[in-house]
Amino acid sequence: MDSGRWRAPAAQGPVRATLRLPGSKSITNRALILAALSDSPSVVRGLLKARDTSLAIGALHVLGSTIHERGTDVDVHPGAPAGAAVRVDVGNAGTVMRFLPAVAALTPADVAFDGDPRARERPVGALLSALRALGVSIEDDGRGALPFTVHGTGSVPGGPVTLDASGSSQLVSGLLLAAPRFTDGVEVRHSGPPVPSLPHIEMTVRMLRDAGASVEVGAGARPDHWVVRPGRLNLGDFTVEPDLSNAGPFLAAALVTGGSVTIRDWPLVSLQAADAILDVITALGGSVARGDSGLTVTGSGVINGIDADLRDIPELCLPLTSVAAFASGPSTFTGVGHTRAQETDRLAAIAKEINALGGDVTELPDGLSVTPRPLRAPAGHAFESYDDHRMVMAGAVLGLGVPGIEVLNVATVGKTFPDFTTLWEGLVRGDDS
Repeated sequence: MDSGRWRAPAAQGPVRATLRLPGSKSITNRALILAALSDSPSVVRGLLKARDTSLAIGALHVLGSTIHERGTDVDVHPGAPAGAAVRVDVGNAGTVMRFLPAVAALTPADVAFDGDPRARERPVGALLSALRALGVSIEDDGRGALPFTVHGTGSVPGGPVTLDASGSSQLVSGLLLAAPRFTDGVEVRHSGPPVPSLPHIEMTVRMLRDAGASVEVGAGARPDHWVVRPGRLNLGDFTVEPDLSNAGPFLAAALVTGGSVTIRDWPLVSLQAADAILDVITALGGSVARGDSGLTVTGSGVINGIDADLRDIPELCLPLTSVAAFASGPSTFTGVGHTRAQETDRLAAIAKEINALGGDVTELPDGLSVTPRPLRAPAGHAFESYDDHRMVMAGAVLGLGVPGIEVLNVATVGKTFPDFTTLWEGLVRGDDS
């Protein structure tokens, strides 16, 4: 495979495959941070090996932790930075950019943060303002974006703070994860439009509690108030779940081809938004069954057009849009306006690429409208990935039913799933893993 250009394989019939997926990026990076903030060494098992997690490991090493990697297991020993001034490369990892500044403030060092050009465009100003309100000294150029420097003093006063986290749930998680180490803990209030990806904040809360933190969450279906008390942390021996967001394209393959895909080790009780994922897969026409081999999704051969709020599972928006392009009727996806500020403007990118194949995708203020039309890859056309791993996955799903799609810069999928194309080609062949 050319690392820059990849011909997405077309399905010759219904796919039949059983797959084992790598660990969750979201859980991996939270676990690494909690381990670095713990009072004693920890072990993180089954972590994801990808660019985003390598950046997190590199950043925590810069901030003083000693991390020994043993395959997909790591031993983490908390520590302090070796110098008075250090630099953290966040790449284009939102979790590193938004989770590490609070950790850096707890060190006695000046920590300079920077990353890829796209990362400099991603919103972080609300987090910086919140940290300043909690007693952290931060130097930036006034844009509320990378680059910036956190002047650590070894402690953070903490206390109450209000911020608008409608741009990313990571803005809240970035405060909560380090809060047990703040002198007064933290009381976070969100003020603004609904927070997207709320299950990721719930993930943070559950992992904090499992590590010994005292966390209170406001009432209601979509809470906007979180309190973390100061106290000790001990992550201990922790195992990472498979990444259910990365399962999305494979489940989509069952729908598009009328086939059957089994994901091994799908958790019975998950830290991730498992129910929301399966609800939308079912609405599109898939059937779901659990067995000894794992969780199996089977397509009926007909894809339903649906209206769905994807606010809690925005990572699936792009592959689901590809599925909707093959549906029996129109679909509308909402709750994903914030994805315009992720690795790329995802709504504009997927609309442009599907429409170039003859599709009909319309951008909405908060989502997308998809009207199915016959799709064809014109001679010489290439599917642009825009340095976005989810666009590679969307192109792969489209390629099942549109022969000849070639995805550019496919290596960008290594951000969260380095083995994606290998597993995908095996899926189309019917391999088990």
